[in-house]
Amino acid sequence: MSGPRKYGIDREIAAKLAAKYDVGREVEARQWIETVVGEPFPLPEFQPSLKDGVILCKLMNVLIPGFVKVKSSKMPFVQMENIAKFLEGCEKLGCPKHDLFQTIDLYENKNPGQVVDAIYSLSRHAVKAGCDVPILGPKLADKHEVEFSEEVLNAGKHVINTFQYGYAGGASQSGTRTGRRDIGGVDPGRGAIEP
Repeated sequence: MSGPRKYGIDREIAAKLAAKYDVGREVEARQWIETVVGEPFPLPEFQPSLKDGVILCKLMNVLIPGFVKVKSSKMPFVQMENIAKFLEGCEKLGCPKHDLFQTIDLYENKNPGQVVDAIYSLSRHAVKAGCDVPILGPKLADKHEVEFSEEVLNAGKHVINTFQYGYAGGASQSGTRTGRRDIGGVDPGRGAIEP
């Protein structure tokens, strides 16, 4: 991780995050973005290429045409606004907030692993939303709702679970011993035990 020096707990957290970081997933996320956007990253490194939010906004415009105006600027607030618009688009496509990163995670390179995880989540949710893009990682499961008739629901109320009446599935006490234990050659009632 690059950036300003970290001290104390910030350094410990950064070390833990760096240890969990998977470069292979970063490469896959980068290739996915380049494939969907149709252009290479502007820089060789992952985080610096995403930091201004421009390529992320281009990505979002492919997934949701015309969603955001791409603003290229060296001004930090414009770059962070681009990232925020990208995150807004992710939510619109169905990504849960806990799968996403915070703007500062990317802008200050505080949690690069979460940025990669968000790209993976975006790919899955974009496919689920009907976008014609490749998918990273496993496909999201489809919700399967089952409806029962009133008759079936009422019949279930009268089924007695065998565990309610103490059935232990054939458990027994075979193999257990009863009596006094020999603890280090000392019988608590009589003192030392002769061998």
